[in-house]
Amino acid sequence: MTDKTYKGLLVEKRTSGVAVITLNRPEILNAIDWPMHAALEEVFVDLDNDPAVRAIVLTGAGRGFCSGGDQNALDDEVGTISATRSGRHLIRNMLELESPLIAAVNGVAVGLGATLALFCDVVFAEPAARFADTHVTAGVVAGDGGAAIWPLLLGPVRAKHYLMTGDFISAEDAAAAGMINKVVPQGTVVEHAIRYAEMLASGPRDAIVWTKYAVNKLIKEQVHLNLDTAAALEMLTFNSPERRDAVATFREKRKRFAEGGY
Repeated sequence: MTDKTYKGLLVEKRTSGVAVITLNRPEILNAIDWPMHAALEEVFVDLDNDPAVRAIVLTGAGRGFCSGGDQNALDDEVGTISATRSGRHLIRNMLELESPLIAAVNGVAVGLGATLALFCDVVFAEPAARFADTHVTAGVVAGDGGAAIWPLLLGPVRAKHYLMTGDFISAEDAAAAGMINKVVPQGTVVEHAIRYAEMLASGPRDAIVWTKYAVNKLIKEQVHLNLDTAAALEMLTFNSPERRDAVATFREKRKRFAEGGY
């Protein structure tokens, strides 16, 4: 185990060279508040600087991967925290991480949760997992990386549907579309991801690291193109009447939009 603690996270270092990061707020489907966001920014840098870590698994505690930003906490420190800076640093730190990063998606991955999963190098999911970027249903722009990674994985036309509606895509459909790597049997995703990470951890380090680096240049170019714009537009909509109404709706546990087909 690491001797450093991270707010909202569990970090386990295994003798195999694999570190397992678990998003650990299961009572609210691992929703992310600002302290947990700061911890996520830090943990990838810390593990990148640890020579004993050769591969990393990212998963969620309980029955979900991550339900996105904690709507009941997002306003708490606005004004003292630069959300655009924090968002840039989180995405940058994930992309600069040398060790392969494997997502084990064990349930819903929503908003920032979907962004975290989809910016991993390899994504495994259980059949019950679903992905959505629901920023628009909260009255804000998909500014934390969704506007970059969804079009890169799905193409602009399909991505715009999901980003403009907040619709969910199932694990099976995500795999068929090339958005994730593989759907594995229910209850096995963490074990599967760890075995895969151990395989990479035992492989030729430099070859794997630099292959990842070369491919990530493509992703970094996309992020450089639109992350700042999307983050700034998200901040413009953060205090909008639509967003305030959406948060009120969330807190009253009512649906923002009626369910629709596609």
